[in-house]
Amino acid sequence: MSSTLMKCLSLANTLRTATLRSLLTSQQKPTLAPWGAVVPALASHVQAVSGIHTSAASLGLMEFFDDPKVWSENEVKVGRAWKPDELRIKSNKELHQLWYILLKERNMLLTMEHECNDKMEVFPNPERIDKVKISMENLETVVRERNKAYHLLETGETGERPQRLVHNCFGLRYMYKSCEHVLPPFMNIKWIKSRNVGFGGRAVRKFLLQYREKLYNEKRKAKNRSRNEVMMILRRNPDFDLEVLRRQFPQVNIDKLRNEDKARGHYVPKIGV
Repeated sequence: MSSTLMKCLSLANTLRTATLRSLLTSQQKPTLAPWGAVVPALASHVQAVSGIHTSAASLGLMEFFDDPKVWSENEVKVGRAWKPDELRIKSNKELHQLWYILLKERNMLLTMEHECNDKMEVFPNPERIDKVKISMENLETVVRERNKAYHLLETGETGERPQRLVHNCFGLRYMYKSCEHVLPPFMNIKWIKSRNVGFGGRAVRKFLLQYREKLYNEKRKAKNRSRNEVMMILRRNPDFDLEVLRRQFPQVNIDKLRNEDKARGHYVPKIGV
């Protein structure tokens, strides 16, 4: 056994002995709360010693389950997801704490969903998982914005992974994010074969033609649906506010559509009133 390993073992034994001695000689005796929760004083002491706990009260494996009071409920009252504007006014420490709270909540909800499916019971409010995921995505967006601002201020670069548009084997373009490799690009044969893929041939050209036609048809149908909706609004309400329609349907020419016969309603104008 090497001398370095012996020093590590002796240091671990010394720390464990010191921790047990401080716990035994402390004036305040630890008391157990319901569900085996430790009192905040002891929990803070353990947190100061170890530095890995994310909550003051540790419930053990019961943290993966919801409150037993709501197990038989069909509906649980919850709030909405965190918005980016609300997260931007918080500090980095608060965002770090909130991330672990959301992470524990997501693990708990996924465990409860799996348990309810296993027991063939109804999982109350399954949209809670979506709200937690949306909150975590918004939190990541805010943290990325701060990292970009910091790197731009310090180095003049965003600090994000460089990316570029490349083609796949079907001729479609996508954003490829560069990553670090042990070997240089010209020596990494596996990376060259997986990334530098050529495309061509009659089948690929036919696929690209039909794919672009599909995208064009979807865009054309969406534009026609918006145009027909504006036309029906003008037919039923001739005095509708045009500024509201322009803001809601910017891709439709309101002035041109208003002068068409299809946008006129079946009503008799009042003459001589």
